[in-house]
Amino acid sequence: MTDRIAKLEIDGNSYEFPIISGSVGPDVIDIRSLYAQTGHFTFDPGYTSTGSTESAITYIDGGKGTLLYRGYPIEQLADKSSFLEVAYLLLKGELPSKEEFDVFSDTVTRHTMLHQQMVKFFEGFRRDAHPMAIVCGAVGAMSAFYHDSTDITDPEQRTIASHRLIAKIPTIVAWAYKYSIGQPFVYPRNDLDYASNFLRMCFAVPAEDYEVSPTIAKAMDRIFTLHADHEQNASTSTVRLAGSSHANPFACIAAGVASLWGPAHGGANEACLQMLREIGTVDRIPEFVARAKDKSDPFRLMGFGHRVYKNFDPRATVMQQTAKEVLAELGVANNPTLQVAQELERIALEDEYFIEKKLYPNVDFYSGIILDAIGFPTEMFTAIFALARTVGWTSQWAEMIEDPKQKIGRPRQLYTGATSRDYVEISKR
Repeated sequence: MTDRIAKLEIDGNSYEFPIISGSVGPDVIDIRSLYAQTGHFTFDPGYTSTGSTESAITYIDGGKGTLLYRGYPIEQLADKSSFLEVAYLLLKGELPSKEEFDVFSDTVTRHTMLHQQMVKFFEGFRRDAHPMAIVCGAVGAMSAFYHDSTDITDPEQRTIASHRLIAKIPTIVAWAYKYSIGQPFVYPRNDLDYASNFLRMCFAVPAEDYEVSPTIAKAMDRIFTLHADHEQNASTSTVRLAGSSHANPFACIAAGVASLWGPAHGGANEACLQMLREIGTVDRIPEFVARAKDKSDPFRLMGFGHRVYKNFDPRATVMQQTAKEVLAELGVANNPTLQVAQELERIALEDEYFIEKKLYPNVDFYSGIILDAIGFPTEMFTAIFALARTVGWTSQWAEMIEDPKQKIGRPRQLYTGATSRDYVEISKR
């Protein structure tokens, strides 16, 4: 906190608003009393200059390319930690002791089963339903199956709901995949770690089991970790806005899934891979790079640059190395799509146009390549993103519920419609 003030002058009248400092990052002007004092609202489409909440979970410095979970650099967590340990960190605020982690890990592991009646719920979808449609519906439906963890005023129920969401979302996503390809559901196993369990549920079949590669499981765990939270983005803000009405946690997370589904948000890695396939071969890259530089051409290279990061996406650095490990493990380096990606990456890191505009490869560029190499179809990419982000959404939701200053979300508007007018009978129009 600071004792500095910002002054605003409107029609000769002067108003003062406190300037507040967080632990790190830009200061904010507290305008909560703006309307009461002046009769004016601010106008900020997309809320890009508006701080909607106080949070101690995730910090991003886009200029420096920094991403911190509870103060810990993402690079350190991706290298040394595991997704479940990161989940504990995001939920609780501190890294767990050995005993705390064992209890948390065991709790999550023993919550991975879905209510058996949910099998019928899955079977109600068309076979060609998009996995995200199934995930969104199944997460929302959890409130109909788990009544004992929907009371948001009960701290214990909130904790149980958080554990259930984190534990069951891999099963939901894996079953959405199995359903979409017409294969039987594979149930979770308690002897496998989080990422390995998910991979097995996706790729095992009754005729033979799936042997999980440690390299692939590690890559999957890193993808989960890197996508676990990302501050107040569109889907997280959606979860918080839904939660501000005191909706149950399952409904709030389902709202986040729906928001993430948008191609401008969670669908970026899917769009990136589709672009690489459209390019097709390495010899066609100059043509598409030229189109990307042409302002009159609507084509744009997907997977480069980021709305927040004006430097290299710190998650992309980790994913770049992970991609190399996965490709080497699977022996698919000769895949034309992957060759296009590698050459495009080389050009982007050397071409003055990309360097000047800071269009570095982002996390979506590499994660799509990895998921494709593992064997996931593109329509599963966003569902896997939702799996990882459920931890962040749940942490943000819990933080919001416990914040005594939190109010129900109610954005205002700049009205540009018709002014007051009288109704005219239909016979006289």
